[in-house]
Amino acid sequence: MAEEKNRVIGGMLYLVATPIGNMSDISARAIKVLSEVDFVAAEDTRNTMRLLGCLDIKQRLISYHEHNRRERGEEIINRLSLGESCALVTDAGMPAISDPGADLVKLCAERGIPVTVIPGCCAAVTALALSGLSTTRFSFEGFLPVDGGERKKRLAEIAHERRTMIFYEAPHKLIRTLGDLLSTFGDRKIAICRELTKINEEILRTTLEGAVALYHEKKPRGEYVLIVEGGEEAGAALPAMEQDPTADMTPEERVDYYCRTQGVARMAAMKLVAKDMGISKSELYRMLLPGDEEKS
Repeated sequence: MAEEKNRVIGGMLYLVATPIGNMSDISARAIKVLSEVDFVAAEDTRNTMRLLGCLDIKQRLISYHEHNRRERGEEIINRLSLGESCALVTDAGMPAISDPGADLVKLCAERGIPVTVIPGCCAAVTALALSGLSTTRFSFEGFLPVDGGERKKRLAEIAHERRTMIFYEAPHKLIRTLGDLLSTFGDRKIAICRELTKINEEILRTTLEGAVALYHEKKPRGEYVLIVEGGEEAGAALPAMEQDPTADMTPEERVDYYCRTQGVARMAAMKLVAKDMGISKSELYRMLLPGDEEKS
């Protein structure tokens, strides 16, 4: 009877969670659905092909990702409307969480197409459970905006957040993000989680100040989940500064500030300052001290 209960149904979108590092975390139900649906929509078909190969599953794949989600979303919806079944997967973890799969689920809801989930791994919840910080109430923030203005706006919105916060970050952006979190929140506890469920899994429990200092000396590697203590439980007041700590600085001081607090090279800091000020790089170069000439 359990087998009948888990049968694959035509016209259904299945959100299938996949392992975030350890292949043994794939569920029997996920394997069944991936084997029996009419096709699989994948963030990266090459990665999913390797996953299916390990499971000895031969399946028809199509790509569905940030850059083709509009046209490919309509294609998937049409196929579902005609009675086909589809499994949606990301490269790792739960589809639709900080993922364009959310758009496909919304489209299904608008068109009356049924959606179900095959639960499993999620990096955010895994890291939260390992963090040692409060799990009673938490806020998932995902990736912070890259644009300087949008980034500052988002950080200002959560500056007084009392819940534990969860962020995702790539290695090449980690130092900047840690610096921004420290500047906005002041010093708080943080758990830095990387390589979750893998052999080299690492959980670093420290403070924002300690993390900034560490990664000025240590090169970040791998994808990161950052669990940051909420303001109320941290018990520390927010830093006494403007929402934009560089507001009263000269352009030269802003460049030095970015170099010092975010661990970036001078040329990278110049680009950030130019974006913050809403001017071109060449305009900024002319404003700086003699000797800073525009470079290609």
